[in-house]
Amino acid sequence: MHLTAILMFALVAATTAVAGAQQPDSLHFPVVEGESLTGVRTTLPADFAGERNLVFVAFSRGQQADVDTWTPLAKRLVAADSGLRSYELPTLARRYRLIRPMIDGGMRRGIADSATRAATITLYIDKSPFERALGIADEDSIAVLLVARGGDVLWHTRGRWTPEAEAALAAVLRPR
Repeated sequence: MHLTAILMFALVAATTAVAGAQQPDSLHFPVVEGESLTGVRTTLPADFAGERNLVFVAFSRGQQADVDTWTPLAKRLVAADSGLRSYELPTLARRYRLIRPMIDGGMRRGIADSATRAATITLYIDKSPFERALGIADEDSIAVLLVARGGDVLWHTRGRWTPEAEAALAAVLRPR
C-alpha cells in the first residue's frame, strides 16, 4: 500500500508539471519599487492597475523571447477582460542601478509600442528575498504569475507559453 501511495503522489506531481501550472501555496507578491520604461515610479503590488494582473518576471535579456511567446495570449486576455492587466518585470540585481539609464534606454528603444513600455517596469532589487517570496527557485526561466490587486498570487508557472499552461491559466481566470 505504501508503494501505491508513492506512485499516486508521483502521478499527481507529474500531471501538475505537465499542465504547466503550480498551486500558489499562499504566495504573496512582495513590495518592490521600480520604474516603467515611460519613467513612472511604481510600488508593486499596490500600483498594479488590474483586479488581476498577469505578470512576467524575466532575469536576463535572452529571456525576452520566452516572454514574447506569451504576448499574443496576454493581449487577447486583456482585451477580453476589463479587470485584467499585463506587466513585464525585467528583474536585475541592485548593483545594476548605476547603469540603469543605459539598460532602460536600450529596452525603451527596443519596444515601439507605448502601452508595452508603460507596462514594462524594471526592478533593480535584492533578488533573493523577491524570489523567495514568489517561490522562484532559480533564474533559469521566466516566472509567469497571476496576481490579485492586493498581491496574492492566484496562479504561477515557469517558462515559455504552452497550450497546457494556457489552459491552466484559463481555468483560474474563468468566472466562478
